[in-house]
Amino acid sequence: MAYKYSIKDPHDIYFITSTIVEWVDLFIRKEYSDIIINSLNFCQQQKGLLIHAWCIMPSHVHFIVSVQQDIPALSDIVRDFKKFTSKKIIEEILQINESRKGWLLDKFEFAGKYNSKIKDYKVWQDGYHPIACVTPKFLQQKLEYLHQNPVKEGYVWEAQNYKLSSATDYYESRKGLLPVVLIE
Repeated sequence: MAYKYSIKDPHDIYFITSTIVEWVDLFIRKEYSDIIINSLNFCQQQKGLLIHAWCIMPSHVHFIVSVQQDIPALSDIVRDFKKFTSKKIIEEILQINESRKGWLLDKFEFAGKYNSKIKDYKVWQDGYHPIACVTPKFLQQKLEYLHQNPVKEGYVWEAQNYKLSSATDYYESRKGLLPVVLIE
C-alpha cells in the first residue's frame, strides 16, 4: 500500500507520528508507555536509530529521528518497532490487571479483522506519516510542536514537566528517560 508520506532520503531527519487504532488512549498506563521506551532504547542500541526528540501522548507517539550510516532503513526500523510493540502491548493487556481488557482487545481484534496480514490484533494504525525535516526552521517548528503537544492538551503547564518526552533534555540540564541526540 502506498502512502502520501514516505521516506525518500534515508539519511534525512524525519518527524514521524504513529497512532493507536481509533485513537485509543492506551498510553495512560505506565506499563504500555514503558514498552515503547524500552523498545526505542533497543532500537537505539541495536539498530542504529538516532532519536533527536520524542513524545508519548495517550493515543499516539511523535519522534524526530534519523539513522546512523550503513544501518537498516528507517522504514524497516519503524516497521519492526510497531510489530514488536504490538505483540508486547497485547501480552501486557492479557497479563496485568487491566480494567479495560475486554474493551481494548475487542477494539484491536476488530481493527485487524479484515486485514489478511494481521493474525489476531491490530494495535497501530497503518503508516507513520514521515515528514523530512529539510530546513533548520522546519526542524525547529516540529521540535516545538512535539514538545508543546502535552502543554496544548493541558497535561502539564510546562513542556519539561511532561515525563514522557525529551523536553527535559532540551529545557533543563538533566536527562530524560531516553538518550537523545540534541538538535542544536
